[in-house]
Amino acid sequence: MSGGVRHHLPAGSTAEAPFSLVVTPETAGWTYASLRVLELDGEPVTFGTGEFETIVLPLAGACTVTCDGERFELAGRRSVFSRVTDFAYVPRDARVTVSGWGRFALAGARCARRLVPRHVPAEDVPVELRGAGPASRQVNNFGTPAGFPHAEKLIACEVLTPGGCWSSYPPHKHDEETATEAVLEEIYYFEVAPGPEGRPGMGYQHVYGTPERPIEVLAQVRDGDVVLVPHGWHGPSMAAPGHHLYYLNVMAGPSPERAWKICDDPAHAWVRDTWPGQDMDERLPLTTTEEEAR
Repeated sequence: MSGGVRHHLPAGSTAEAPFSLVVTPETAGWTYASLRVLELDGEPVTFGTGEFETIVLPLAGACTVTCDGERFELAGRRSVFSRVTDFAYVPRDARVTVSGWGRFALAGARCARRLVPRHVPAEDVPVELRGAGPASRQVNNFGTPAGFPHAEKLIACEVLTPGGCWSSYPPHKHDEETATEAVLEEIYYFEVAPGPEGRPGMGYQHVYGTPERPIEVLAQVRDGDVVLVPHGWHGPSMAAPGHHLYYLNVMAGPSPERAWKICDDPAHAWVRDTWPGQDMDERLPLTTTEEEAR
């Protein structure tokens, strides 16, 4: 902890029905990034976006999103490990109603401009395979500046790491405003694929600081857990053997440029140079736009 803020939030520890997770700038001790996870059982839920532009992202299930007279049918998915999903963008200062069944992430960023609502089909989400060998992972760039330019502050993506691999590696940071780095607050929301008998899995997340701005987090993460990264180096995200690891990254910051610019920890940056000589993990991609059979 620093300044009274917990940086590892176990599943359920911030629940406020109908939300199983609530992270606001006030509870996180920062200014821009937010995340809520909405649990729906068929009853519609209406909420205001306030100062936050927001992406409604199905984690498990399908829903209808209505906003500013627009109605978007989100096909969604069975789980984060079954397919790439479509999503809806809703602006600040809006009344939004979400109806359906399942679990939905509301990734938000405090912003100044009010844009128009949008629906993006799964087929338009850029999927990237990054790293190599034991650092192989899949990145669904649904809310990055290149993947979704229609936002002011919000940057978001999904990362799927095969069991036994490391992602968010080499460790990197984005807490200074330089030519090669941007200040971005970051939320990691985790889900872990169960074992063959349905038993829950686990992963690990590391965050560490600099002498000037210390922080130290080494957390065992399970379904629904969150790790907050206010500053410092973060990585690796470790997927335990036998359990694929999913995390949703939500980022936002003060820079006038909406850009994901990072700096690798110099002690580990050399790892990138080894990737050209290694194969990508053959299990990737873990998901596509086609729903995996039950």
